[in-house]
Parts: sequence; C-alpha cells; structure tokens
Amino acid sequence: MTSSKEYLEYILEQLSDLEGITHRAMMGEYIIYYRGKIIGGIYDDRFLIKPVKTAKKMMPDADMELPYEGAKEMLLVDDVENREFLKELIEAMYDELPSARRRR
Repeated sequence: MTSSKEYLEYILEQLSDLEGITHRAMMGEYIIYYRGKIIGGIYDDRFLIKPVKTAKKMMPDADMELPYEGAKEMLLVDDVENREFLKELIEAMYDELPSARRRR
C-alpha cells in the first residue's frame, strides 16, 4: 500500500510551525526531514518517527511499527492533531538524530 498525497499534505500542514521541514517521495511513501535530518516518514498513511530517547520519553505509550517489511521499527505518532506537541517533539528530538549522509 502507498500513502496518499492528501495525508502527506495534512502532516506537512500540522508541521508548518517548524521552519526547515522538507520531504522526499520514495517508492510510494514519503521521507520527512527537519533541518536536513530525517525525522521519520509517512508510511501507509501513518506518521512514523525515529525511536530516539527523547521521542520515547515524550510518547511512552506509542506503538512501535514497521514502516515496511525488512525495516527497523519506528514510533507511531497517534496525536497528529496536536500541532504544538508535534513542534515540541520534533524540536526536542533533533539533536539525537544522525546527520544526513552526503550524496555522491
């Protein structure tokens, strides 16, 4: 299954209080970046983020889900309606995210 453009646009709108949010389409899904670092993505119309310590602490009851077969589990963001929480979450986890790899 692939994610809908409408769900991507909804999540991007929810994250619009953050400067530096970008995305890239990849095989019917979408990778989400914040200030050049991958924070997670949209997979099967679910917003999943990397399971860094801060994110786990801020969402202790979040489900771990596979974005696709063979991938590492990620945290499911259930509360996508809460823009303020999303902003705090993404900003808080930024320093724990690995730097983006340089393309050749």
